[in-house]
Amino acid sequence: MSPKWWPVKFYCWAELPTKNNDIGCLSVKLGHPFSFFNFKATTMEHKVNEIQISYREKLSTLKSLSVTNSNEVAELLFQNWDNKTIGLHETFKIVLLNQSNKVKGIYPLSHGGITGTLVDVRILFAIILKTLSVGIILAHNHPSGQLKASYQDKQLTQKIKQAAQLFDVKVLDHIILAPDGRYYSFADNALI
Repeated sequence: MSPKWWPVKFYCWAELPTKNNDIGCLSVKLGHPFSFFNFKATTMEHKVNEIQISYREKLSTLKSLSVTNSNEVAELLFQNWDNKTIGLHETFKIVLLNQSNKVKGIYPLSHGGITGTLVDVRILFAIILKTLSVGIILAHNHPSGQLKASYQDKQLTQKIKQAAQLFDVKVLDHIILAPDGRYYSFADNALI
C-alpha cells in the first residue's frame, strides 16, 4: 500500500522563506511506518487588536511640586479630593512621581462603598508603567474618620510593594485621609 498525502492547514508564527513564497512545508511521520502527512503552512489569517500606549503631560513635570514628606502629600491630596464624597465612600488614588519625587499626576484608581474599595493591582501597574513613573504614593480615605490602618490596608500595601520591586518602582508611602482633614501615614508609622 502506498502512502497517501493530505493537505492540512497549519498556522505558523515565524516566517520561513521558500522559493514559492509559502511560509514553509513540513512533513511529519506519525505512528504507523506507512502513514505520512504533509502539513502545508499558510500565512496567519486571524487579526488581533493593535495595542497603543500613550501618556501626554498637560503640565510639565519639571515645573510641578516635589514632595518630601507626608504632610506635603496629604495637603496635595486634600486639594485634589472631592470634599462632597470624602465622607461618603472610599476612594483609592495613586500619586505618580518621577525620579526627583516631582508629582506627575494623581490617578483615581477605584471608588468603593462606605467601608471599602477594591484595587485591581494589574490596572494600578498599567497606569504606573504607562506614565513611566518610578515612585508612587498610595492613598485612600476612611469615611468613618478612623485613622487606623486595617489589616486589609496593610496586606494590600505589602502586595503592591512586592510587585513594585519587580519593576524597580518605589512605594514611598500610603496615606489614609479622614474627612475632617487629618491623615495617617504608613511611612511615618514605620509600616512601609
